[in-house]
Amino acid sequence: MPRIIVLGGGVCGLAASILLARDGHEVTVLERDPAPVPDTLDDAWSAWERGGVAQFHQPHFLQSAGRAVLDEELPDVRDALVAAGAATFNALTIMPPTIADRAPRPGDERHPTVTARRPTLEWVFARAAEAEPGVDVRRGGAVEALETTVHDGTPHVTGVRTVSGETVAGDLVVDAMGRRSQLPRLLAEAGAGPVHEEAEDSGFIYYTRFFRARDGGAPPGYRAAPLTPMPSFSVLTLPGDNDTWSVTLYIGSGDRALKGLRHERAWEAVLAACPRHAHWADGEPLTGVLAMGGIVDRRRRLVVDGRPIATGVVALADAWACTNPSLGRGVTFGLLHARRLRDVARYHLEHPPETVEVWDAATETELTPWIRATIAEDRARRRALEADRTGSAPPPPPDQAAAVLAALPLAGALDPDLFRAFLEIRSCLDLPEEVVARPGLAERVLEIAGTAGPRPPMGPDRAEVLALL
Repeated sequence: MPRIIVLGGGVCGLAASILLARDGHEVTVLERDPAPVPDTLDDAWSAWERGGVAQFHQPHFLQSAGRAVLDEELPDVRDALVAAGAATFNALTIMPPTIADRAPRPGDERHPTVTARRPTLEWVFARAAEAEPGVDVRRGGAVEALETTVHDGTPHVTGVRTVSGETVAGDLVVDAMGRRSQLPRLLAEAGAGPVHEEAEDSGFIYYTRFFRARDGGAPPGYRAAPLTPMPSFSVLTLPGDNDTWSVTLYIGSGDRALKGLRHERAWEAVLAACPRHAHWADGEPLTGVLAMGGIVDRRRRLVVDGRPIATGVVALADAWACTNPSLGRGVTFGLLHARRLRDVARYHLEHPPETVEVWDAATETELTPWIRATIAEDRARRRALEADRTGSAPPPPPDQAAAVLAALPLAGALDPDLFRAFLEIRSCLDLPEEVVARPGLAERVLEIAGTAGPRPPMGPDRAEVLALL
């Protein structure tokens, strides 16, 4: 039976482990954090020590494309997530009132999802993995080094050595160590060439609070899009499990004047000045303001100039590429990646160079376009925030496709089919370039957006925010 080592016991590493085990592999998961899986969901939220996951108590959302993976590959895990209190959410139900035609369309069944706070999602996956035959989860198993041989001048990874001195052998090592993965260092120490890396600061700081519905109450209803850009900040409102939700105000990381949002009173004052979002504070606060910055948009490749720098190892999910979390795509990308890993291991594991090359090609074809689209959106939002901060005119979109994508939210607020097109991108169901290339769509977007007129203010302008702070 082929042996696979998965480094990292987060959601995506565990999802890959379950899929691989169900496909006939013997899987060992080495998770650095030693804390066991809590007995209860409440303990998972309040007491689970997950220092290796920077975003453990930050906003989380599972996009519809991620829900589809659960439906098709892990329906038992999906059912366990629902049983744990996950929220069912369908963005079509918050179609703007400016759209008169609300008749259903073919394909609407793709849009619903189930979602939960990150600790809840990880708790469900952890319990599923530990109960899965063929998966051995070892917590407190930090890796110190890779075990390697050399084949045709290229290091071949045959296993790992943990900090306790244990050697674990495997036919494939999967790096699922997330944003903080140390794989480039481990490969360099094993004699491999440098990993190809593209990285830039996403340029945002997040200020988040979690709430729960008060006794007898219900979570707030949407009066605006879950992600709503304001002139000098954005508001992100996400449903969670068990009548909880999160509210995030995020700013450009260079905007020192707005960093006062880390204080509860300032945060509350700014949210209260957003008429379509103020009601999201009408709940029992579960946290103070949780700040997170230094988020990097990064992508790595282990194939450089057409050749693997090492064989016997691949990078998965956030260890491969990580992006701005406000778009809620990380776990969805990871689930899509994990399913593809199962397929690649099924057909190519016996040929190590082929495994790495096919994995790289599949990743570049299927996932990298999403990373590039996310980074392009990050850059556009950063430019808009910086223009507001400096009082300059926002730069125009760099090309026609970018202009169409920039106009799509405005046009989608007036047209039911364009609204769905916008959701298909947001939910990771269809790539932006595929949507823009649909016959007649670009022309219709620009026509409707051009006649829509300016949007009414959704919240305070910069001067008003500064006064509130």
